[in-house]
Amino acid sequence: MIRLLRYAATAVMLMVAGCSQSQPRYRMEATTKIYALRMEGAAQSLPKEYESISEAFEAGDRFLQGNKVEEADLFYLLALRKAELLEQTLKQEKILREEVRKNAEEERRQAERQQALEALKNQLAEEKRKVQREAGIKIEKALPVREKDREVRTLPQYHTVKRGETLPQIAAQPDVYGEAGLWPLLYRANRDQIRDPKRIWPGQVLRIPRNASKEDLAEARKYAQERHLP
Repeated sequence: MIRLLRYAATAVMLMVAGCSQSQPRYRMEATTKIYALRMEGAAQSLPKEYESISEAFEAGDRFLQGNKVEEADLFYLLALRKAELLEQTLKQEKILREEVRKNAEEERRQAERQQALEALKNQLAEEKRKVQREAGIKIEKALPVREKDREVRTLPQYHTVKRGETLPQIAAQPDVYGEAGLWPLLYRANRDQIRDPKRIWPGQVLRIPRNASKEDLAEARKYAQERHLP
């Protein structure tokens, strides 16, 4: 601000000193450019470059005060060219800062989208686990009811094999287990007369285990899945 006041005062003095004398060609243009740079914050962002422009301009003023107009104009032109270069530098830095800001903003949005996607995946996984837990509870609740019904009906302890029957078909009968996948219980309880679970004979009398635990039932179902029988 002090320099601007000094420039203005110098201009007034020169006008008063001699209107008939020739005036420097580039002083007013350089003054305008330097003022615009100061408003853009060049003195703070690039102080050395701005100081160099000011020194060239002040040198022109010193020559002008000594009535050396041509020499003064050379320094005003130098100040103007330096100011134009600094103006371009400021524009480039402004463009660069804008690009950095846009890149940072895009990275922030990408991170937010990734977080939202992870949150959605976790939510879906939790809902899936919840459904599986609820389905498991329903199965566990349903099994005791079926076993209780069998106890009330006084379920048979033995089954005589009929022609064409298989272990899964026998296990699926309501008075046995009501579930084909429990045929391994029959197979294990009758290993003394069944060597191959795929081969049973009409007339065989099979024992039907009635004291199977939940662990026994789960193991039987797993075995049935691994070794499929027709």
